[in-house]
Amino acid sequence: MDNTTEGTWETLPVKLNDGILQTLDEVKFTHMTPVQAACIPLFMSNKDVAAEAVTGSGKTLAFVIPIIELLLKREEKLKKMQVGALVVTPTRELALQISEVMNQFLQKFPQFTQILLIGGTNPIDDVEKFKEHGAHIVIATPGRLEDMFRRKADGLDLASSVKGLDVLVLDEADRLLDMGFEASLNTILGYLPKQRRTGLFSATQTQELEKLVRAGLRNPVRITVKEKGVAATSVQKTPSRLSNYYTICRSENKFNHLVTFLRQHKHEKNLVFFSTCACVEYYGRALEVLVKKTAIHCIHGKMKNKRNKIFADFRALKSGILVCTDVMARGIDIPDVNWVLQYDPPSNASSFVHRCGRTARIGNQGSALVFLLPMEEAYVNFLSINQKCPLQKMVLPGDVADVLPKVKALALKDRAMFDRGMKAFVSYVQAYAKHECSLIFRVKDLDLATLARGFALLRLPKMPELRGNTLPDFKETTVDTNTIRYKDKQREKLRQKLLAELKDIEKIPYPKKNFIKNKSWSKQKTKKERRKKTSAKRKREEGSDVEDEEMKELLNDTRILKKLKKGKITEADFEEQITSGTTSKHKAGGRTHSGSGDKDE
Repeated sequence: MDNTTEGTWETLPVKLNDGILQTLDEVKFTHMTPVQAACIPLFMSNKDVAAEAVTGSGKTLAFVIPIIELLLKREEKLKKMQVGALVVTPTRELALQISEVMNQFLQKFPQFTQILLIGGTNPIDDVEKFKEHGAHIVIATPGRLEDMFRRKADGLDLASSVKGLDVLVLDEADRLLDMGFEASLNTILGYLPKQRRTGLFSATQTQELEKLVRAGLRNPVRITVKEKGVAATSVQKTPSRLSNYYTICRSENKFNHLVTFLRQHKHEKNLVFFSTCACVEYYGRALEVLVKKTAIHCIHGKMKNKRNKIFADFRALKSGILVCTDVMARGIDIPDVNWVLQYDPPSNASSFVHRCGRTARIGNQGSALVFLLPMEEAYVNFLSINQKCPLQKMVLPGDVADVLPKVKALALKDRAMFDRGMKAFVSYVQAYAKHECSLIFRVKDLDLATLARGFALLRLPKMPELRGNTLPDFKETTVDTNTIRYKDKQREKLRQKLLAELKDIEKIPYPKKNFIKNKSWSKQKTKKERRKKTSAKRKREEGSDVEDEEMKELLNDTRILKKLKKGKITEADFEEQITSGTTSKHKAGGRTHSGSGDKDE
């Protein structure tokens, strides 16, 4: 901590409340970090703050402490339903983490209540909790908070509750103002009073100046905190105690190297980043079998309820592996992470920095390693120039165990694993095509046969990128993949039913679509009413989690089969959609990013 501290809390030009000082002493935060020393006095003297500091530098306390201090200084006490402070953050894990820190400090201030409003829970439960206990401090993700403002019919008038708001904090501000959160954020800002203190906290912020003004800051004090020992001309965005490495390996050997590395470091705490949710599902299951005697958790944005528990469980572990997407890249504080492994480089360069920042936090040592294909080596220079993020080369041992036959064996034993592999491959190629650094990451440079071997596929999926390509270097399994059964008996029973129906369809000629020009008005109305009821039911169930994602997929398969029956799609289309797990809009060219589930509520 010696090179990251700025003196004790007593040296601040403003005096902190005794209850805050006691809590800081109890959690053994004896010294401030530079971002805390710079922000707290300004915030407490009623200045708007826009703070940029490297990830892991202690930004959370830089706004938690001023929030409590400003609420304590209010002339009128907050009423039960009156919100005094609002913290908006992009992911539910980060919101949960901030809530935990806030709760530690509120132990000394029982007069204040807080509520956590995040996706993955029933919105009605949040409404009831708010009405019963009130909330002086709200910590929320944008989607759920926006939803709460529309719950007047359920008895919650949040717009009235925030009229006297004292403090607004936008954490990870650059991401909140990017990646599709603008609309929600603008709606939320429309409800808030103009006379308030606003703080924006982020690891990368200098490019967001126009958006800062739009977010409602009045002549903000801009704070940029650099690591001590970093040259004034440099804007290095990764912590100085981070050892940052890259390694080059061919795609058919990449997973073998990952497994060998994790086996050697299984007594440490490791984060492994993949580019898509489907890759997390596939490789996460494989790692559970291949890396023995260590806790392995998977987390991605398409999970709902489960995410909060998985995140909490992994944080509490002394060692283990968390397989994840970029939903875990920003601001998340997991204690004592030893290694951040980037199996796939992220789609944009700033995410690379944020991923690395999950280790080497607040003065601790940590290491990060990115796996690159031979054709991607230019990315190292790109990061050095674009992100001021130098990497050292790590040479991995050449003779590693080949675990891919074991992964193939898993797919042969369970169709669910076979499906995951196909979907992971398709999603990876689609994500690669959308990479921000398209001069280096080009789909046309990918050796798809070698890549398919690296994914341990039994056969190639039907997908646009493979249409017309024979790929002689890829040998498909001699096993008829239609004979691979699901371990889940219920799922297998439904699949057999689908196959039987498909055989019946093959005997029937495609029906001609009958267009009914004059349909009675009453029947049209009935159809509209049915749609309305379905839509209303979906809205009521919003926020609930489907316990069995695989059953959800099967229902989707059934819908695709019905399209085939009605002649809306061809058999080739049916095969492509079933194996790749994509929708017909992908085929039409409007493909969505397979990791898009990472956008939070």
